[in-house]
Amino acid sequence: MIKEWIAEYKPQNEDETLSALREIMQEITLAGLSRTDFFEKAAFYGGTALRIFYGLDRFSEDLDFSLLKSNPDFSLEPYFPSIVSEFEAIGITVSIKEKDKKVQSNVESAFLKSETIWKELVLEDIVKQLGIQSNRNIKIKIEVDRKPPLGFETEEKLLLRPFSFYVKCFTQPSLFAGKMHALLFRKWKKRVKGRDWYDLEWYIKKGTPLDVRHFLRRAIDTGDWKEKNSTPEQVIGLLKEKINAVSFDHIKEDVIRFIKDDKVIQIWSPDYFNQLIEKLKFK
Repeated sequence: MIKEWIAEYKPQNEDETLSALREIMQEITLAGLSRTDFFEKAAFYGGTALRIFYGLDRFSEDLDFSLLKSNPDFSLEPYFPSIVSEFEAIGITVSIKEKDKKVQSNVESAFLKSETIWKELVLEDIVKQLGIQSNRNIKIKIEVDRKPPLGFETEEKLLLRPFSFYVKCFTQPSLFAGKMHALLFRKWKKRVKGRDWYDLEWYIKKGTPLDVRHFLRRAIDTGDWKEKNSTPEQVIGLLKEKINAVSFDHIKEDVIRFIKDDKVIQIWSPDYFNQLIEKLKFK
């Protein structure tokens, strides 16, 4: 079954195969959570949600969730057995461990890491066919924001693998708000995340409107916005400042391993993005 799922991706190299395996693991994890009350308390958001449910054409690494209402005492641990059981049902052994955090935050994290049996069951034939290194592990970070900025909208989205089930997800405009907040205010000093810019381009090309209300709640929550309101003109102004401040060579270097065709980002430049954001829609 796993081999058939991998084959659907038509991987051409080791990285694409491991990306496909990671996405399969992400979907199995969502299936395990769906058997519990998890999606009565939380919603799926971030790049992986956009990839799996809305068609984003790049791979994503993490599983990000937001509680529907603040609960500082929320714990992921009660949901671990259901996730582990879901993998065991298809013959895969995984372990889930709490992530050691040097800095305390409202986000609770865990790492879902494949054990050796995963490789024995899945990677053997692919190693022979494509020369993939069998000692490379797949690791997925699971994060839940226990004190999230609210004001987002959700909807139920259907997933068919490993069985048919629903996942509560942020709507696309609310997802866009989270991405815009990350792009503008990510505290990475001189580092940039090319995936932020790839997703920005994707949202604008799709005509997805930005949920300004939720963007504002996020920016106020992190202390990056002091006013009670925000206007489209202010958002565009911040984007132009960011466009002129970043290195597009570094942006391209970061995103290239997540996409299949690097030709699509050759056009990227400050001038390109300054013209692109003129087409940004607001909700």
